[in-house]
Parts: sequence; C-alpha cells; structure tokens
Amino acid sequence: MTNSHTNEPKPNEPSETSGGSGTFETPSRRRFLAGGLAAGAILGAPTAVGAASRRRRDRDGQRPPRPDRSISTSVDDGTGSFVRMFDGPPFAQPSEQLTVALIEIGRPGGIMDAGDPLEVGPIRLITEPELSPNNRDNPTHTAGSTFIGQFLDHDITSDAGSTLDVPQPVTASRNLRSARFDLDSVYGGGPSVSPHLYHSDSNRDGQFLIESGGLFEDLPRAADGSAIVAEGRNDENLIISGLQVAFLKFHNQVLSEEVRGRRDRRGSSRFEQAQQICRWHYQWLIMNQFLPQYVGQAMVDDVLANGRRWFTSDIGRIPLEFQGAAYRFGHSMIRPSYRANLAGDNGEPFFAFVFDRDEMGKADPDDLTGRVRAPRRFIGWQTFFDFDDGEVKPNKRVDTSISTPMFNLPTSTISSPSGQPLGPLSLPTRNLLRHVTWALPSGQHIASQMNEAVLSAGDLADIGTIDAGLATSTPLWFYILREADVIADGLHLGPVGGRIVAEVFIALLQNDPTSYLNAERAWRPTLESKTGEFTMSDLLTVAGVDPTSRGQ
Repeated sequence: MTNSHTNEPKPNEPSETSGGSGTFETPSRRRFLAGGLAAGAILGAPTAVGAASRRRRDRDGQRPPRPDRSISTSVDDGTGSFVRMFDGPPFAQPSEQLTVALIEIGRPGGIMDAGDPLEVGPIRLITEPELSPNNRDNPTHTAGSTFIGQFLDHDITSDAGSTLDVPQPVTASRNLRSARFDLDSVYGGGPSVSPHLYHSDSNRDGQFLIESGGLFEDLPRAADGSAIVAEGRNDENLIISGLQVAFLKFHNQVLSEEVRGRRDRRGSSRFEQAQQICRWHYQWLIMNQFLPQYVGQAMVDDVLANGRRWFTSDIGRIPLEFQGAAYRFGHSMIRPSYRANLAGDNGEPFFAFVFDRDEMGKADPDDLTGRVRAPRRFIGWQTFFDFDDGEVKPNKRVDTSISTPMFNLPTSTISSPSGQPLGPLSLPTRNLLRHVTWALPSGQHIASQMNEAVLSAGDLADIGTIDAGLATSTPLWFYILREADVIADGLHLGPVGGRIVAEVFIALLQNDPTSYLNAERAWRPTLESKTGEFTMSDLLTVAGVDPTSRGQ
C-alpha cells in the first residue's frame, strides 16, 4: 500500500466535538488491503472515523474514572496540564486512510495480536508457555510488575476530556491526578477532606475503611458493588483492586504500629507521619525495584548521575509522549491469564483470563474483571511477587506482540455511564488512535532528537506492509515496543522509551518537595525487610496480605 500521508505540521485548530453515539467496527483485512473501504463505511456514516470518535469521550480501555472530587487539581502551578516533551511534526497527517491503517495494525488477528490459543484455557497458557511462541515470558519481571505499573499510572495521570482520533491542543484535556507519586489515588484528600474513605470512630482515627470479600479483605463497596475509593480505575481488574486494598492495609498497619507512641514531629499528626512513611517506602520501591525493571538499571543510574536531558521542567506535569505512548508499554507485559490465588476456588487455585467478554455481567465471573465481590476474588500475592517460595510467575516481554484478550475488551471497561460504547474494543487500536489525538511525533523523529540509533525500515517491515510510510514514520508507542524488542530483547525498554519513562519518573520525584528524593535524599527504608533491601514483598508482608500471614 502506498503512503498517503506526510509529516507536515498539523492545522492549528482541532476538529470540533459533538454529541452522539454509535459502534466502531474494525474493517476486514481483505477489504482494507483492496482499498475499497472508506472510513465512513466503518460507522455507516458519511464522515471519517474521527467524526465518530468526536462524538464520544475515551478512557483508554477503562470505565470513566470516579475521581475523589475533593482532591484539588489547582492550575495555579500548571500541574493540571499536560505538556510536550519534544518538538516536531506529527508522525502522519490525519486522514481516512491513516485511521483505517491504524485500525488494521491494532485489529484482532492483526500484526500485533500474539495469537494466544485461548481455547486451551487459562491454566495451560500459564503452565505451557510454548503454546504462545509469539508471547514470550520475561524472566526478569514478575507478574506483579505489570499491575504495579498500572497502579503507578493511576496515581499520576487521569486524562479528562480527550477524544480518540481527533487532533486537539494540549490544553483540551486536564490531568485529574496530582502528577506526584504521593498515593493521592489511595489517600484522596485525607480524613478531613475525604472522610468517606476513613473510619469515623475516634479510636481508629486516620485508618482506612476496609471490608471483607469472604475469605479475605476487599475494598469497601456501595450497594451497587462499586468501590468506595479515591480512584475508581483501581477497581477495574481483580489484581489492581487487590493492590489498592493492600495499600489501605499497609497504611493502617504503619499507623497502628510504626507511629504508636510517637510525639508529633514538626507539628505533624500521627496520620501525616504514617502517610509520609508509606509514601517514602512506596517511592523507594519505584526508584529501586520497579523503574530499573522497566528501563534498566543503567538508564536510572545515568539520569541520576548526569541529570535529565529532555524533560527538564521543574513543575510536576505529565508529557504527552509519556502519557500517550511510552508509558503504555505495560500493555505489552500483560499475560492472557493469571493464577489469582492458590486455594480460593473451593480449595483449588483460581486461574482465569484477565478479560473474557463471555463472562460480562455475571455475579462471580470466571475472569479477572473487577467491581465484583465473591469469596474467591482475592489475590494470592506469591504468584505476583517473589516470596522466595518458588510460586512467583513471570510477566510478558516488552514487544509488539500483545496478549489476545487485549484485542476484545469488555465493553464495561470502555463504556460511558449510559452504557454507550466508546470506540474500538481493541486496546492496541485505541493506543494508536491516541497518537492522532495528540499529534505525537514519530519514534524516528524523537530518536533522532535524542541522538539515538534509529530503527531501520527492516526492523519495522511488518507495519510497512500496512502502510509504507509508517515504516519510516512510526507511531511512537509501536516504535518504543519494537525498539525494546530489537535492542533489549524485550526485557526492558530501549533507549528512547526508557529515557522518556526514566526522566518523567525521576522528574516527578525531584519536583515534589515532599518526596524522599527531594526532602531527604539519603533516606533509606525503615520498615522490616527479609533481605535487607526493602521490596514489594516486604510491603505486602507489613500490610498482612503475604502468604505466611494468610496461611496460604
């Protein structure tokens, strides 16, 4: 297929948005390659696919978040804004042909679909990795690394207002989170501002409300089953729900044990002291466990030693290149299925697909979607983090082979409150269309700006079969995934993706006057560690959700 788009600057004014709804279907490969499918035909409308996207707000594969409205996102310092990290033209000019090409790249069964044989069931996809030769395990990451990444994302970003496949200025959307690694997705505005998250009993002052899901803990829930949390997206799957409640319990334990009997320090309350302990241990894990896994220890060391080269802002803002592309690398690490726990399903392990549309609406679905309470719906953390018991499982490598369930998301994860669908069900397609929204530069352009080696057209030959121009001017997300595969064998991000993620993570900590990296650089974890190096397994042990505490 010939290239029909160039890297010319986009028009200054974005397309207007309007109300409405409709479905968003992926064209067949045969019809697409024949060149006989106009974008309007996808929707049964006379306008381009972007017009349908203009009618609907998007949440990147998630139900619209229910942020704690008591949290201030003051614009006085600009922290509510997104910014650009790099100058440059968009990777391609918006057109019907471009939209159809991006849909083709991200469609089920397309070049990004790992082709996992879902018919063999969730257990065999874990125990027999050879069944998914295109979806390789990552021996350097545990299964929990994926969901920690999701948890971190929900702590620093929540895009309010952007639309898929419709170019718009940076100012068109707001970030509803604090753009700090401060656990505001857990704490909300604190007991005085978000009292619905906390115990009202004075004897438990400053402790989070936690309920039981049957066998073990669950998030507090309203009558309709929705979680009562500061960040509604932290109930979208069972693992992220488990992480949220684990952090609630972590805070409660620190408040009860670590702060007991202490005098107020510098006028801070017991709650504030516990909050700082929890935040600093969390930030330590980001810097010393998870960021090195994502980008490589050498990249972390370089940014700390030599400073940030490209994201030099001293204000806590999120770059679009990070939010819209680089940090979406975690979608490649998701497994098609997981072992949620070892003995929760009538004494047997609970294995399930991460998403299964056939399970939608069931009281206790056989997948790992969230927003449901049942006795077996808890996480046995030995599967996800290493407790030195041989039970931990790996996640998937960072590459352009995405687990098959990600191409057919449940509509509940991408629907508006009224139930109207919000575009394609394929998460890769949604990621690619987001590049049009923000007019992101190509991966090649950013690599050149960074003075990094640029991937060859041969490295990107598969995307070139869809549209020849995309092999030389590639959507940043796809480029970063392919770079990780080519340069780092998928074990972590490559030089372009890794530097974007590392510089943003470190900037958010360096720009936060309350972070340990800023306030007390020499600080080290004070909570107990089994190995002397505080890890996520230690945090879960302090929280009392570890295998030993549970007896399973």
